[in-house]
Amino acid sequence: MSEVIHPVATRFLAYIQLEKRYSAHTFAAYQQDLTQFFTFIQSQYGDLPLPGISHSHVRTWLAWLMEQGIVAKSVNRKISTLKSFFKYALRQGEMSQTPMTKVTAPKIGKRLPGFIDEKGMQAVEDNRSMRRGQEDAPIFTADLQGMTHRLIFELLYHTGIRVSELVSLQGRHVDMSNLTIKVLGKGNKERIIPVSSGLREQIREYMAACRRELAEYGGEVLLVNPRTGKKLYREYVYNVVKGYLTHHQITTISKKSPHVLRHTFATHLTNNGADLNAVKELLGHASLASTQVYTHNSIEKLREAYRKAHPKGE
Repeated sequence: MSEVIHPVATRFLAYIQLEKRYSAHTFAAYQQDLTQFFTFIQSQYGDLPLPGISHSHVRTWLAWLMEQGIVAKSVNRKISTLKSFFKYALRQGEMSQTPMTKVTAPKIGKRLPGFIDEKGMQAVEDNRSMRRGQEDAPIFTADLQGMTHRLIFELLYHTGIRVSELVSLQGRHVDMSNLTIKVLGKGNKERIIPVSSGLREQIREYMAACRRELAEYGGEVLLVNPRTGKKLYREYVYNVVKGYLTHHQITTISKKSPHVLRHTFATHLTNNGADLNAVKELLGHASLASTQVYTHNSIEKLREAYRKAHPKGE
């Protein structure tokens, strides 16, 4: 089956890339979804004009996706893509109504985000392994590579930023005097996140080490590959986090991606009584609903305390 995409969809992709300035990751997801959709429409219905696409065509595609084993979360993302596209087509006068009004998203089973317990994160802070037989051995080496890897962990856990935000941080975004960093988040929205004096000193030491060892380092990009001096890729950060969490047995959760450190940041804040609106702002969430998932972890902690302490708790 050869891939096809509608010309209006091509214009829409250019719009979100050049005008809306969506991230490369989001753009790629939209492009994949629309190509997949129009390829399916072409294979099943031929050259169907855009105004001729109805909710039944969309539902047929969604049913086909689920038959292929695509999970509900991914299907919902594709629905979101189509909603955005058809809204654009309406504004452009390419059609008089959207077929998405009668399309409902499949329900997703609620899954609590995995997080690292405070004991595990304390081991990272103290730079001591939890691996059996190697307890208290250093996690991070004292060379530039070890400093880079440790700062990746510290920034992700202490600020809750996304990987895309981490690799885009610049030295000038760190306000050493006011103990804050400026983060450029989704939709190019800026937010200011407070940092500790300890993290500030760690950033200072790291930047000084980079200037000593990497001739071209100027801090334009804060974190760089310790061998090449070039900007880090998302894959590099993913491999670093997964490798350390696994090798040093810092956590027993199955998913060991950098996003787990974002979940850990939010969960530890809520578990220790942080205001949910404040956590929302720190994470850069658009709505409070996205942040409320972390209260479930807090409730579990309260239940555990109740069971242990109350005479009738069992």
